[in-house]
Amino acid sequence: MLGLNRILSLRASRIRSCGSPVAKLSPRSSSCQNSGASSRIYCACLLLLLLVTPRVDSSWWYIGALGARVICDNIPGLVNKQRHLCQRHPDIMQAIGEGTKEWIRECQHQFRHHRWNCSTLDRDHTVFGRVLLRSSREAAFVYAISSAGVVYALTRACSQGELKTCNCDPHKRGRDSDDRGDFDWGGCSDNINYGIKFAKAFIDAKERTVRDARALMNLHNNRCGRTAVKRFMKLECKCHGRPGLPEEKIQRGHRGNNESGRTGFAVANKAFRKATKNDLVYFENSPDYCLQDKTAGSLGTAGRVCNKTSRGTDGCEVMCCGRGYDTTRVKQITKCECKFKWCCAVECKDCEEAVDIHTCKAPKRAEWLEQT
Repeated sequence: MLGLNRILSLRASRIRSCGSPVAKLSPRSSSCQNSGASSRIYCACLLLLLLVTPRVDSSWWYIGALGARVICDNIPGLVNKQRHLCQRHPDIMQAIGEGTKEWIRECQHQFRHHRWNCSTLDRDHTVFGRVLLRSSREAAFVYAISSAGVVYALTRACSQGELKTCNCDPHKRGRDSDDRGDFDWGGCSDNINYGIKFAKAFIDAKERTVRDARALMNLHNNRCGRTAVKRFMKLECKCHGRPGLPEEKIQRGHRGNNESGRTGFAVANKAFRKATKNDLVYFENSPDYCLQDKTAGSLGTAGRVCNKTSRGTDGCEVMCCGRGYDTTRVKQITKCECKFKWCCAVECKDCEEAVDIHTCKAPKRAEWLEQT
């Protein structure tokens, strides 16, 4: 993402410099000539930008890299409705951009111990590469958590007074009661309904331009993400807990077959129960992510840190796919011999200790060639 930010920053600066005249015309030159020359220079620069920007099918995630420098007309992948909303609500787009960075970090945190770790690719405008071209459980989760992230970002920005088109939840006023008794509403309650409404209009717009199984899958998982934020909201007196989408949802996702463009999904294996509105759906198997496979978007697990003693997904046996692991001894500084000093501080010493770091071995060349 850092490499992508640098590229986008460079392109944004090019537009600004190209849009400004590089030399002053003499006083005898007409204003029409001045305007015409500047227009030609600007158009040439804009055309150059569009030519060097590759086609991006992943749509609005691109906004996360642009941040506050959103140029709605030049974001590849947006459909007309998304572009219109982008132009009308620049403050909301800025909030969405910040929210995009947050949900990507959250996704990477939740899957840091899995073979697929929600990794992004530097210098790749599709953000996740080819992994999301497959209608797999990973794609289902990314669409759900991205939708949830936008709802959360907009709801928070709304409560903090950063958006012009919304304010605190108007329904949370006066007296109310819960299992602990009666209370009076105070402060600014999160306007979750506004966040859900705008996220639905903006994110779902592209999926509604086509009617196929993948579009229906994306719409369903987008809705799961939005409703998850509302389901996990908590009533608290001071601060609001960060809504999250449990990583276990991806393990309970349902593989389905699309019955038709209207009736939704049916489970592929009749032994499993039918998917509910709170379950993620997918209809293609995932790659094993053990080996690097550019066509599948798999980065492989070679070089990944693993836990030698764990039996879980972070264990070296699972993470390294049976290839074995290398062990490197490194020196690590930790806090030790901590004491409480009156009043009121804790003083610690810096202790140096040797620790073993285990990393997955790379596949043998013959093994790698068989898989690619």
